[in-house]
Amino acid sequence: MADEFLAHPLITITNVIWSFSPTTHQLQVLLIHRAGAPFAGFWALPETTLRERESADTAAIRLIRDKIGIHVNRGSTEQLATFTDPTRTPGERALALTYMTYLPTMPKLQPGYGATDARWFAFSAADEAGYQLQNGRTIFPLGTSTSELAFDHARILTVAIRRIRNRLDYQPTILQVLGTTFTLKEAREVYAPFLMTTANAIDNSNFKKTHQQLFIEVGTAHDRTRSGRPPKLFKLAELKNPM
Repeated sequence: MADEFLAHPLITITNVIWSFSPTTHQLQVLLIHRAGAPFAGFWALPETTLRERESADTAAIRLIRDKIGIHVNRGSTEQLATFTDPTRTPGERALALTYMTYLPTMPKLQPGYGATDARWFAFSAADEAGYQLQNGRTIFPLGTSTSELAFDHARILTVAIRRIRNRLDYQPTILQVLGTTFTLKEAREVYAPFLMTTANAIDNSNFKKTHQQLFIEVGTAHDRTRSGRPPKLFKLAELKNPM
């Protein structure tokens, strides 16, 4: 085969980093404000270029360290998909190996190399047709034909959301954003936007019954600021390895 027909693309690592705000009780997604071309001045998912002597898994963890200055273990990160559309980037072709990472705390953000800003954007159901990310007055609709996010990052987010939503009833790795233990109310708050409803609209007793094989009761929460019976605490049962 002639060399001119062979692709020699860059390989980038793109990471959908999830967390949960205990203040607003909303899931959060990390976006960075790009400093340079292409898409200078656009918001985007954190990404890095795969180095010659590192695996994609190692690069995904390095990306988190470089962009937000924290170290995570391999169990907090899972592969999502590979995006290869030749038109996904202007100029030189670049493939995106994508990951999802679940952070149990929201660290204070400081933009790293290649970014002028980094912020948490609240994830919610916009309406029956789609989802959105929002930070103050900045809103990015997802699942639409057009997006103000850089590259194909709106599509990557849409695939990530679909992956999580489809696995809520048998492999809810997204609950890792709540830490090692959580209440059923917190779990319902995480589930709600994917199901395009509210946590209060999800019946607690039915939720516990239908998910009992996924959650293990480990005790009760100790919160002196609340009156009445303390809520029970749960942890995730051992899950299958993410595909």
